[in-house]
Amino acid sequence: MDVRLAGLVGVLLLLCLVGYITRPDGFLTEANISTMLRLAAAIGVVSVGMTFVIISGGIDLSVGSIVALSSVWMTTLATQSYGPVVMVLCGLLVGLACGLVNGLLISYGKIVPFIATLAMYASARGLAERLSGRRTQVVSETGFTTFFRGAFLGIPVLIWMLALVFAVGWVLLNRTNFGRRTLAVGGNAEAARLAGIDVKRHTALVYGIAGLCCGIAAIMVVARTTSGASTNGLFYELDAIAAVVIGGTLLTGGRGSLIGTLVGVLIFTVLNSIFTQNNLDTDIQNIAKGVIIVAAVLLQSTKLRRRIRKT
Repeated sequence: MDVRLAGLVGVLLLLCLVGYITRPDGFLTEANISTMLRLAAAIGVVSVGMTFVIISGGIDLSVGSIVALSSVWMTTLATQSYGPVVMVLCGLLVGLACGLVNGLLISYGKIVPFIATLAMYASARGLAERLSGRRTQVVSETGFTTFFRGAFLGIPVLIWMLALVFAVGWVLLNRTNFGRRTLAVGGNAEAARLAGIDVKRHTALVYGIAGLCCGIAAIMVVARTTSGASTNGLFYELDAIAAVVIGGTLLTGGRGSLIGTLVGVLIFTVLNSIFTQNNLDTDIQNIAKGVIIVAAVLLQSTKLRRRIRKT
């Protein structure tokens, strides 16, 4: 375990201690821990995709809107009439399609990631509002809710899904050529191209993975809330970027850690629980998040300047 990751784990344990001290009767209970993990599941899956995007040197501002669009599309009456399997496939395909559109616009259309994903942010949310008529669509398919709101070996299915996505993401990033190419593209895209990597295709695939993660997250949100709505996924892009940055992934690309991202997600989840259990205002909570993000970015820039001086 490197120093930064050890520090993050230390911060997480310190926050857990603060939560226990302030709410000794309810914070570390099995029910609250399960609730925190289930709440962290969707944003955790989105953060996996965001980690790949940022490592590759990009950014994705549209993840929250893609979650909303996927959740709405999979809960329309027409989709639900075909059963839970079609609902799941619909959510995954919508997320994947949106991610690939982002990737194609950025890689082959040569549109700046900020602009391309900002356009998707607006259009996907708008389409979700159009499809739903700005109304919440309740899940009537009992097979879907029974499975995804259930548990396996005493652990909620949503937590298993989070663990599985992180495990697959970790293997993909650290044990495959795809992961090595992602790091290479983020470190120096031109050098990666000269080394024989198809940078354009790889970039499109990375955004496709991010979109697929959004589709999985949409399934989790729908399962947890038993509804699809155009308001789902609000501020997911900010929370995901914050977790990734806190976890040690460089905003300039070329370096990152999914383990760090997971700890970052847990840090914000525990922080949210502390504020909620102590009835503190959400504005103070948002201020605390902002301070943490700025501190993380400043720490990154300081380390980069030191490396530049050494070289």
